[in-house]
This record gives sequence, structure tokens and C-alpha cells, in this order.
Amino acid sequence: MSTDEKLETTRDKAKVLLEPLLEAEGYELVDIEYQTEFGRHILRLFIDKPGGVNLEDCVHLSGVIGPFLDVEDFIPQEYNLEVSSPGLNRPLTKPQHFAQVLGQKIRLKAKKPLGQPPRRVCRGRLVDVSETAIELDIEAVGRIGIAFSEIAKANVEYEF
Repeated sequence: MSTDEKLETTRDKAKVLLEPLLEAEGYELVDIEYQTEFGRHILRLFIDKPGGVNLEDCVHLSGVIGPFLDVEDFIPQEYNLEVSSPGLNRPLTKPQHFAQVLGQKIRLKAKKPLGQPPRRVCRGRLVDVSETAIELDIEAVGRIGIAFSEIAKANVEYEF
């Protein structure tokens, strides 16, 4: 198993374990990352709740999640736990996240090249959301449909 596959497996396992715990605490797990930065493993959770998240929420959940993960003990290497709000450029990971930002600009990284000319990274205005796909209006390209299964990563592009 490659390092990328191990990181993805750890991320998926953490998501399955932590999503119900966070929901019971009144939070939504927006996204989760497990990666290596400067030789350190980091499990990073992005959380939200109605009205937004503050520092106290992050500290509280860190205190709840840390001991829970210690008991589960599925991450073999030493790692740092980070709990954070989604921020201005919030990740879009679920169909309802896309629906909430309909009409806004987003940045999307596809799993394989899309459109003409073919590209994996697209920026455009989100013009439609369905159960299975989104539609982006990309300047100089036009409208392009993208299935959720083809999206590797997507974020809101904050407009200043």
C-alpha cells in the first residue's frame, strides 16, 4: 500500500468514527485531512455549526476527540490533532455545501481533466446543483457539468 493510500485509508476511518461523535455534540464535520507536513502527521478536522464556530468550540472538541481517538488507536504513527473552522474559503464536500453557495465563485480540482481545453483545476460561478452533479460557468469556456464523483476537492473562492 502506498503512502497516499495509507493516508486516505486513515482519513476515511477517522471520518466514519468522528462524524457521529461530532453530530452528537451538535457540530457538522465539513472536511477532514490526514497528511504529512514537514515530517509530522496531522489529522485536521474542519467543523461547523449553526451560527459559526469559535475558538472555544475548537478547544472543546479537541478535548472530546483526542481521548476518543486514543481509545480507538487506529493511527499507528504519532500525529497532531487540529480542529478548525472551515474559514472563508470553506471546503465543499457534500451536495448541501454546494447548494448553500449557489451563485458564488468556486475553485474545483477534478480527479481527471475536464472540458476543452482539458484541465483539472477550474474556477467559475456555480450555476446549478443536483443530487449527482454541479454546473459551473467558467469564463472563456462556458458552462460545464461535473459529477460529484469526479470532484477531488472544491472550495469557495472568496471575492474581495
